[in-house]
Amino acid sequence: MFQNFWFNVEYGINHVLDINAYDHVLFLIVLTVPYMFKDWKRVFLLVSMFTLGHTLSLVLSAYNVVRVNASVVEFLIPITIMVVALFNVFTSGKGAQREKVGVLFLSTLFFGLIHGLGFAREFQMLLGDSDNKLVLLLEFALGIEIAQIIIVFLVLFLGYIVQTIFRFSKRDWIMVISAIVVGLVIPMILNSDFLK
Repeated sequence: MFQNFWFNVEYGINHVLDINAYDHVLFLIVLTVPYMFKDWKRVFLLVSMFTLGHTLSLVLSAYNVVRVNASVVEFLIPITIMVVALFNVFTSGKGAQREKVGVLFLSTLFFGLIHGLGFAREFQMLLGDSDNKLVLLLEFALGIEIAQIIIVFLVLFLGYIVQTIFRFSKRDWIMVISAIVVGLVIPMILNSDFLK
């Protein structure tokens, strides 16, 4: 029982932390990079909106309520990363991330829905004929959540070190990381099956 539980949770963790499928990690990086540890409540809210979005679409596709072409999803995921990274580049140092719950939170929820459709394919592989779908879904989602917490913590921690010890300005930190992510995402968009 516990072995099964841990296998499913670990599957979710590994799916997010998979070095060959780092799109989810990139999204979390650009989502978190404008913040510091003192902003943990806002970061927690943003990541929760993202989780809510991808869990919702994962459930809908697991129960065959929603069906989306895989190549469309694989094309849209890097687009969501690009949008957030460019938002960071154009707003770094302007405090746009401080604004009230609004566009940023709703777009994060929407982007979460898109990423959840990407998880759905992976979840279908995990799902056997005899498995309890809901329990499996919760365990897989828990694994995803644990991985997200690890990534968010690492981004905040690196941001703290770079800005405190190496005296990088917050604006430069956001710009450099977001620009690197844009550079990584452009080939993902151009090489997607959707455009072929």
